[in-house]
Amino acid sequence: MSDVELPEPDRIEGALHPRETPELFGQSRAEADFLTAFNTGRLHHGWMLTGPRGVGKATLAWRIARFLLATPLVDKHDMFGAPPPPETLDISPDHPVAHRVLALSEPGLFLLRRGPTDKGDKLAAEIRVNEVRKLGHFFSLSAADGGRRVVIVDSADELNIQAANAILKMLEEPPANTTILLISHQPARLLPTIRSRCRVLRLGPLSPDDMTIALAQADAHVAPADAPALTELSQGSVGEALRLINLGGLQLYSDILAVLGSLPNFDRARMLSLSDSCAGKGKEARLDLLLTLVDQLTARLARTGVTGHPPLHEAAPQEAGILARLSPDPQTGRHWATLAGQASDRARHARAVNVDPAALVTDLFLQLKT
Repeated sequence: MSDVELPEPDRIEGALHPRETPELFGQSRAEADFLTAFNTGRLHHGWMLTGPRGVGKATLAWRIARFLLATPLVDKHDMFGAPPPPETLDISPDHPVAHRVLALSEPGLFLLRRGPTDKGDKLAAEIRVNEVRKLGHFFSLSAADGGRRVVIVDSADELNIQAANAILKMLEEPPANTTILLISHQPARLLPTIRSRCRVLRLGPLSPDDMTIALAQADAHVAPADAPALTELSQGSVGEALRLINLGGLQLYSDILAVLGSLPNFDRARMLSLSDSCAGKGKEARLDLLLTLVDQLTARLARTGVTGHPPLHEAAPQEAGILARLSPDPQTGRHWATLAGQASDRARHARAVNVDPAALVTDLFLQLKT
């Protein structure tokens, strides 16, 4: 086995881990739905938390876990009666359960996520069945205290088929007083039988106001004026907004917009500068972000033409005017949609076969020029 210390697979670089995040913003409806089920005695054993990546699904799962583990089971025969129903999922950070959850030492909690490969030198690409089998040991050890037990699966999308079938069996025959929380970014890809055995909590994109507060909590230093653009480009995802911040995404989008905005003449010098900025060792993340942002820009061009007006919020200065000029009518909008799809497929194929990044980016822009 390797002595390499592996990163946590469910932690976004530059952000607090979801278990360390004190508050959840913009998802009050999902919290209220769970609390209603709890207070009315309809606490299902399996819950699927769905929505775009980075909008707070894992943070909500950890909030629910702390809440359940810190809230005693009610004895129906207690002569003093049941306590008043809780009004929030909030648990004081000074609560012993909160301390144990933060330290990953809470005996009533099991976190199922990707583990190391057989060599132990890196993380496995998926959650394997041997990780799920550890649940049996967890249930046997935690059964003695008779309290609640919570399992967080982050994320269910990463379960391989054997692991998914093992989770399905637990959902079909859940241990007593156990709640299983499955985080899923793409629930349609999961086994239909898993989906059918879970209640769903849907989380949506954050508003610019919620994004501002959430980024402040993540200790991301963002100018208030940048919050609307970050919300637009991240599509309301805090996780994606942090990636944009870490990689200079707002400036990168502005540079991409300037290149396309120079059409029909095309600013070749600026295009080559962008291409060179994605070349070289350690620039892979920037290249991936550029491809994502080009996809977003061309999608915004297509929508501008088809709908007859640019998006309500600009993602960069002067964007609305550029979009309106380049995509003035539905026919042009449909042309952008077709052209963008072909160029994106070509670029991602080139990325997969390790074409030189500078050549890849140059070719992408030349494809969009046609």
